[in-house]
Amino acid sequence: MNALFFVIVTLFFIVLQTLVPPSFSWFVHSFDLTIILVLFLSLHFSHYAVLAAIVFIGGIMDSLSGGPFFLYVFSYVWIYVMVQLVKQFVFQTSGLFVLVISMVSVMIQQGLGVFAVFIQQGQTAVFQMDFSQMVRHVVYGTVLVPFGVWLLSIFYQNWDYMVRMQQKKWEKR
Repeated sequence: MNALFFVIVTLFFIVLQTLVPPSFSWFVHSFDLTIILVLFLSLHFSHYAVLAAIVFIGGIMDSLSGGPFFLYVFSYVWIYVMVQLVKQFVFQTSGLFVLVISMVSVMIQQGLGVFAVFIQQGQTAVFQMDFSQMVRHVVYGTVLVPFGVWLLSIFYQNWDYMVRMQQKKWEKR
């Protein structure tokens, strides 16, 4: 039943990311919203299946984004690896940890985007990029990703509670 929850949430984030920001002018400065899901999965689970799911989510985002291929896969895998390494030493539900890891996650994705532009178009294209927009992405991500991870945690706890209640009802029959 947990897999069903994550399929629904993944579809929600992918649809939200691909439809909402391009449609509205005030979402021009929107960061990658699926980082919320990747951080949630990275913070709460450490199985190889989660890594495979993150690679799958990244592949979907890469195919839908129109950007450099494997940008999302690489950024999501680096975020997962970074969280797995750091959460061994830090209390992972700490608000400060989630805030810092959110900022670093958005910075990883922005950095990989700059690197992809550098590889494809050279140094002159990098200097023509809008770095103020990248800074806005980092700021918005730092503020909104922890809130999104917290909200997703609440939804997951409610889902888990409902599933357990339903299983108890089935066992009584």
